[in-house]
Parts: sequence; C-alpha cells; structure tokens
Amino acid sequence: MSIHWIEIVYIALLVLSTGLLLWIWKKKGSVIKAFVGEVIAELKKCSWPWDPKEKGVRKYKELIDSTLAVTIYSIILAAVVTSADFILVRLVNFLTTLHF
Repeated sequence: MSIHWIEIVYIALLVLSTGLLLWIWKKKGSVIKAFVGEVIAELKKCSWPWDPKEKGVRKYKELIDSTLAVTIYSIILAAVVTSADFILVRLVNFLTTLHF
C-alpha cells in the first residue's frame, strides 16, 4: 500500500488548516473563540426531550410524541407535493399538446 500524492495534499491541508485555526483561536478577540463560547452558553440552556424522573418508556414520551408528529407531517407533506406535481405535469402536458 503506497501513499498517493493526493493523500499527501489532504494531510498537508489538514495540518495547515488546523494550525491556522489554532493561531486564530489564540488571537485576542478571536471570532472563533467568541462563537464557540456562545454555542456553549446556548447549549447550557437546552433541555433534554425526556423527563429524567420517569422510568421505562414513559421517560421518552415527549421524544416519541415529537418523532411521531414529525413523521406524520412529513408523510402528509410528501403526499401534497406528490399530488401537486402529478396535477401540474398533467396540466402542462395537456396545455402543450393543444393544437390551435
């Protein structure tokens, strides 16, 4: 197994980009550092979609309900888009085959 030149280029780009990110990170007033700090602060405000006090399947009731709702709405949306596409294809086909 030999290393191809493209793999060497990928490794070099990875090392250079990591070095660049670390250099930017250490600069005072770094945008990346501020962004990561804001992300961490927002993640601390998040709550898990289950109740840690409950046991068994009831613990995940909110998670299961949300997943079920998203699944049902996705199926409904797919049906609406498919129906609209079917109707519009037939309409355009009818209008383009008319002979005046």
